[in-house]
Amino acid sequence: MEATVEIEDNVKQSIWLPMVLAGSMFFILGCITWLNGAITPFLQQMLELTPLQASFIISSFYIAVTVAGIPSAMLIKRVGYKNGMALGCVVMAASALMYIPAAKMQMIEIFLFAQLMIGVGQTILQTAVNPYVVKMGSEKSAAVRVCIMGLLNKSAGVIVPIIFAAVVVSGVVEPGSQLSQEQKDAMANSLIMPYIGVAGLIFLFAVFAKIAPLPDLVFEESGGNGKGELKEALSHPHLVLGVIGIALYVAVEVIAADTIGSYALQLGIADYSVMTSYTMACMLIGYAIGIALIPRFMSQQNALVMSGIAGIITVLAVVMGSNDSFTISNILLVPFGGPQLPDPLLCIALLGFANAMVWPAIWPLALNGLGRLTGTASGLLIMGIAGGALGPLLIGLGNVAGLGAQGAYSLMIPSYLFILFYALKGHKMTSWK
Repeated sequence: MEATVEIEDNVKQSIWLPMVLAGSMFFILGCITWLNGAITPFLQQMLELTPLQASFIISSFYIAVTVAGIPSAMLIKRVGYKNGMALGCVVMAASALMYIPAAKMQMIEIFLFAQLMIGVGQTILQTAVNPYVVKMGSEKSAAVRVCIMGLLNKSAGVIVPIIFAAVVVSGVVEPGSQLSQEQKDAMANSLIMPYIGVAGLIFLFAVFAKIAPLPDLVFEESGGNGKGELKEALSHPHLVLGVIGIALYVAVEVIAADTIGSYALQLGIADYSVMTSYTMACMLIGYAIGIALIPRFMSQQNALVMSGIAGIITVLAVVMGSNDSFTISNILLVPFGGPQLPDPLLCIALLGFANAMVWPAIWPLALNGLGRLTGTASGLLIMGIAGGALGPLLIGLGNVAGLGAQGAYSLMIPSYLFILFYALKGHKMTSWK
């Protein structure tokens, strides 16, 4: 069975109900995904991890996509998109409960396993919800619908770190201080109730996805087997290059959102756990601009071109900036009562603005014209999320290799160069010859 590009008539008549359900799923994905940026420096301090060890916390979450990407696509074909959303939420809720024994025993291994399993759940959910959003209307306006979903996803990314800081991090010892075992126990115990709440909230969304009268994508017999469809999908260069583009994009997105807290921790900034909110706020601004401009004033392709260029320029500003300079915060934050933060740190946050339109633009460009292969192609694109496992690891390795915490961000430039290539040429390729 394979999903076609058509949706049942009742979906066409009322697009708002599926948009509401899809939006709620994207909000939950945002809560889980962008909590990584707050929990990573917290665990780094509590468990006294090196930056490289801390990067495994993020990597284990995203590496799950490599394992679960294609199986998730096969599962969605069997149970449908609506049931797939519910199942993904159930897996994430159960995985969130694993953080309780991890906190009690203060074992990084259990935290990593919990991260891996919650990553499997979000992969199932991503595989179910993304193609539905792309295919519920015109492909020319698909980026706008994905932008709307992105606003909800990144709104969670702004809210969750702030709540985490208020509920969990309050009273934590200042960065750089030596923790006693009693202080470590207090930090660990502060995780238990929040994760019980997270698990309960996600389970409620699973129930919502199950009982909501959401019409599915229409299915038809594909006339081939899974391996044959996979081979056929891989024969489309614009899809394969799109998968690579998604992988590299997620790598830089995760670096900007989830390593900014660790970088702030190294700089001795007390509010390190809320730094992800700065990156997500910049992404929200980017999504809002995308909704306003695409497709009326700007094509998805041109938005992708601008994203690649903006990413390269901003990375150079991160690497070449001085941590003793506070020009950006003195202009944008301090006059409104905000904190004074180093320029390179805020440039990492500004990468969120450069990244905002990459995901919404690549998805419709990569799925364009694939018809009955859309389900398999979506599974491949979801597998590209595994790039998130590579990004933080590269930053950690770059730090250890001598580039330093700041210089390691230069490793992001090749990713933006590829995104620029895909925008200019890659998405147009119809043959490998």
